[in-house]
Amino acid sequence: MITILFQIVLMLLNLYWWAVILAVAISMLISFNVLDSRNRMVWSIADFLDRLTEPALRPIRRWLPHLGPVDISPMILLILIYAAESMLARLHEALVYGNTRGLFL
Repeated sequence: MITILFQIVLMLLNLYWWAVILAVAISMLISFNVLDSRNRMVWSIADFLDRLTEPALRPIRRWLPHLGPVDISPMILLILIYAAESMLARLHEALVYGNTRGLFL
């Protein structure tokens, strides 16, 4: 049962990872005028991804210094997601297999 819960959480983190990457890609394509934001479908997808990722990016942006047009907050969020996935995998291994040696490395 605990393995299923860990797998669901890891899958959700993986989906959020891809949502952040898609949000960045669509934002860049809109800013370079490759995609037209007046198109209803493009706007809907961009708005959905923005609403999904902005609550996690906003605190990171407040913490970072202003770097002008460069926004590195998605990269920091991806690093945090990776760290959370790694910590969850180690915690799962410690709980299920009793291997606490790798938990603190």
